[in-house]
Amino acid sequence: MKIAVIGSNMVDLISYINKMPVAGETVEAPNFSIGCGGKGANQAVAAAKYGADVLMMTKVGDDIFADNTIKNFDKLGIDTKYVEKVKGLSSGVAPIFVDESGQNRIIIVKGANKYLLPSDIDRASEELKKSSLIILQLEINLETVYYAINFGKKYNIPVLLNPAPATKDLDIEEACKCEFFVPNETELAILTDMPVNTDDEIKNAAKYLVNKGLKNVIVTMGSRGAMWVTKENCQYLKSFKVNAVDTSGAGDAFIGCFASCYVKNNDVMLSMKEASAFAALSVTKKGTQISYPTKDQVKEFLSKYNKQSKVTAERRTVVTFLYQENKGAKQNGQKEIRKGK
Repeated sequence: MKIAVIGSNMVDLISYINKMPVAGETVEAPNFSIGCGGKGANQAVAAAKYGADVLMMTKVGDDIFADNTIKNFDKLGIDTKYVEKVKGLSSGVAPIFVDESGQNRIIIVKGANKYLLPSDIDRASEELKKSSLIILQLEINLETVYYAINFGKKYNIPVLLNPAPATKDLDIEEACKCEFFVPNETELAILTDMPVNTDDEIKNAAKYLVNKGLKNVIVTMGSRGAMWVTKENCQYLKSFKVNAVDTSGAGDAFIGCFASCYVKNNDVMLSMKEASAFAALSVTKKGTQISYPTKDQVKEFLSKYNKQSKVTAERRTVVTFLYQENKGAKQNGQKEIRKGK
């Protein structure tokens, strides 16, 4: 089951900060790191680390970062046949600012990513036709995104669209041709102009998109979990509680792992659960792709979580039983007292 990721790659420039500077202010960042990133690349790496056969289609620059990006893909077994250099251009870069709570703010410079064109999809058509799923994001030109969506529709290949970075220029009619539409709550708010402060508000905003014609809207909500909304129902998945130190790339981690699971099991909720565990583990370490866990680590995490949940449930049952038993004894005692009177 091959997954084709058509999208971006970036060089992540991550500053770990205590505060964002105001206009005219200079502040010191305690830590800094540099690594491979970009939404498309992150999703490809997450899918590959979870065992998927992944083809990456992207453009890198003619600079010192390009070879490192390609080597990183190769190391993970990702097919780089269509990872191509663009002469005279820089690779895409993403300055990322991570605060003390682990939340991030991201700026992107597309660089060579702007030169991924519909003609590139045509050249790779025979390889792409072998895919079980196509993953797209919005860090490449919308024209290329729409062309890829229609390619998937033409050859009956389901498409997952991650509408990030969110833009109101996105044609929802084109997005409706996708099988999955996966925004986070901030992107959902931008795309719908609706509030997303509560679970009910997120559900209503997602329903708004479903009523526009989208089939499966999966909203990633960070520490609040994830929500799957269709025309027929709405299902909510709680998050796994972890100590988050850096949320950079967590949404991409979820998407890549979800895709890897879904092409194998065709089960949305089960895939969401494993993807949520994968993303939860990723935020416990600094960095983007370097923070992504292995499949074995996720399985071990889920096993421990399930055992802990079972023990907690058993304890609750015992406590409820003892409470009911004590309550019954107390009521019987009161009856005896009344009889004595």
